[in-house]
Amino acid sequence: MNPLSVLRDSLYFFRRNLVSIVQLCLPLVVLESVCKQLVDQATGTEASPAYDVLVGLLFYPLYTAALILFLDARSQGREPQKRDLLAMALRLWPTFALLAAMSTLLIMLGISMFVLPGMWVMIKLVFAEYLLVLRGLTPLAAMRESFELSQGHFWRILACILAVLAPLWLLDGLSLMVYPQPQSPALSLLLDSINSFLQLFTSVVLFRLFMLVAEPVPGNPAQ
Repeated sequence: MNPLSVLRDSLYFFRRNLVSIVQLCLPLVVLESVCKQLVDQATGTEASPAYDVLVGLLFYPLYTAALILFLDARSQGREPQKRDLLAMALRLWPTFALLAAMSTLLIMLGISMFVLPGMWVMIKLVFAEYLLVLRGLTPLAAMRESFELSQGHFWRILACILAVLAPLWLLDGLSLMVYPQPQSPALSLLLDSINSFLQLFTSVVLFRLFMLVAEPVPGNPAQ
């Protein structure tokens, strides 16, 4: 499981299906950014980051579950209807939101213990979302199974995640240099939406890793 091969295959898939992913996820990503702006305006600049986390828990499970279902369908050569994917994502929202909340709390707890424990927890939980959406596991069972599946693959997973996030962090930093705070609401919305959408590539990479690490499923080749 070469990280470069995983990234190459994921980038090929992302580019090949970019239009479908944009149509499926971008409206929800933009709506999430709008809601975050409204919350920030209502609570002020010194408000707790917990407000953004709560807004994320409303939207992140929807577009991420829809994307995972799309990735699974396309990997099997199927062309799913976007409304069907969103309907299934909506049904999964309660358990997915619970999983996201539990994972966020564990990661934040780990980060409070000098960062490295938080990163370790994050890596160990990378497959939990796929196990919940694709195998129907409960949040706790998905987290436990993810810990087992990620065993022996820590550095490969970390390398793939950093290879995706590092350029996005750099792009975010450059955008702040070119367009420093305070930004206009429209510009802030645009930059936040673009950054959040590009982060979805991480889900594509982790899905590819999940396919390689999990037990092979007949008729589930990478496209």
